[in-house]
Amino acid sequence: MSNGVEAGRGDWFFDRCLSLSPGLAAVKARSTMTTYSETLEAAAHQFDQAVKAQPAQLSVTEIGTVEEVQRGIARVHGLPHVQVDEVLRFAGGHLGYAFNLDPEQVGCVLLDSSEQITAGSRVERMHTVLDTPVGDQLLGRVVDPVGRPLDGGRSLDDLPREPCERDAPPIMQRAPVTVPLQSGLKVVDAMIPIGRGQRQLLLGDRQTGKTAIAVDTIINQRGRDVICIYCSIGQRSTGVARVIENLRRHDALDHTIVVIGADDAPPGLQFLAPYAATTMGEHFMREGRDVLIVYDDLTSHARAYRHLSLLLRRPPGREAFPGDIFYVHSRLLERSTHLIQSAGGGSLTALPIIETEAQNVSAYIPTNLISITDGQIYLSPTLFRKGVLPAIDVGRSVSRVGGKTQLPAYRVVAGDLRLTYSQFEELERFARFSSQLDEDTRATLNRGRLIREILKQTQFQPLTLPQQIASLIAVTNGVLDGRPVEQLPKLERAIQDAVTSQAAELCAQMQAGEKLDKEQVEQIANIAAGAVHAHA
Repeated sequence: MSNGVEAGRGDWFFDRCLSLSPGLAAVKARSTMTTYSETLEAAAHQFDQAVKAQPAQLSVTEIGTVEEVQRGIARVHGLPHVQVDEVLRFAGGHLGYAFNLDPEQVGCVLLDSSEQITAGSRVERMHTVLDTPVGDQLLGRVVDPVGRPLDGGRSLDDLPREPCERDAPPIMQRAPVTVPLQSGLKVVDAMIPIGRGQRQLLLGDRQTGKTAIAVDTIINQRGRDVICIYCSIGQRSTGVARVIENLRRHDALDHTIVVIGADDAPPGLQFLAPYAATTMGEHFMREGRDVLIVYDDLTSHARAYRHLSLLLRRPPGREAFPGDIFYVHSRLLERSTHLIQSAGGGSLTALPIIETEAQNVSAYIPTNLISITDGQIYLSPTLFRKGVLPAIDVGRSVSRVGGKTQLPAYRVVAGDLRLTYSQFEELERFARFSSQLDEDTRATLNRGRLIREILKQTQFQPLTLPQQIASLIAVTNGVLDGRPVEQLPKLERAIQDAVTSQAAELCAQMQAGEKLDKEQVEQIANIAAGAVHAHA
């Protein structure tokens, strides 16, 4: 090359360019009296001066070569100094990241389609780890895990970026979960309460309403200063589009970020999606804000990880999942917490969703997630077929830390409600085999059926705290005893309207976290009885 030297050796590429002063070319022969040695000495001196005036610039680029490409992964020869999770650029600008570091090759996970990548193509290190954009400008947007817009909106390249993978907050930076996260669902807020910073699992068979509960919880955060993130993993595009439309229709998209790793996306994007979504949420948490994140669902996430691991020849374990699948999910969910004030004071509440098969909650992934999370809400297909919506099986659901955060107004009715309902479920199973029941058993069964009807709730209609308390006090105090089941929806609305209008001051006290005494409970029960009598 002109005025330079180019050389290659192994995986290294050198480019040494010297721009020399024009004076070097201007060296001319001296007069015939100047000796040849003097001319050579002058040229060498001028050459040295030119080199000192403009030193050489040496650039080093580490490159590799694609040896094999399969669906979602590539094996690359070279790159001896690459790091785990480092971003790699393939020919054509396609991106991937280092996943396996073997002695002779690097196993790469692709973030784009593998159709444009062929064996023999060049791979370059980017000297950066996987990151994703963060900030308020993401609210209301639909993006993929690396921050590329999927809603046709403006580019997000100007936003600050943070690593997708990071350590969970240490235990000394964690504060107790003390503030409730209202879902707007009577059965959840009364009997399976969730706190801000908690990890509450939603599990059940297909088409039992898991996503519906999560979406209702997001909708209920309107005006509560809670940022929501909906992370879709391996879901069909039609289903995700329906969720986005429901959020937009109920004015919940403005406080929500939607992160999509679609079913037709590379497995690497599906695997990366929950980690990127968590990074977006952690940014707000460190600013002292409250965040709710929904992972829909981690069963698809585990399958994507299994797909990548098998292609990269990682040893399979139970159900062909790699041995570190527990760590894959635990390191994700441990990032959800409530921080102490010196660490930001915010919270990140996680609602991971998993899908069971034939109600088998003892399968590998369900048992892993149950042991990682702080409680679970189990949705029963049997209840779903009976029309009990949401189809939550209270007896198989639990909240291990949310009870401490429950507002005092619930505690007046929650204990008796759960006990009565549990007794009803047990008696109902045995009542099918007996035709002769005593009066107490009949009364318990009748009260239980009323409770089950009251706990039903239409989707996209979350209820406020006073509305929920009014309904629960009415059913536990016998106000609705003897009423036909088909009349309960109309009577419940009448009770809620009467209590919120006639006891507005008491409703404000409940919202403020004050406890109800016996006189106040009787006051609400009397108002409810009057409303029922007026609509009888």
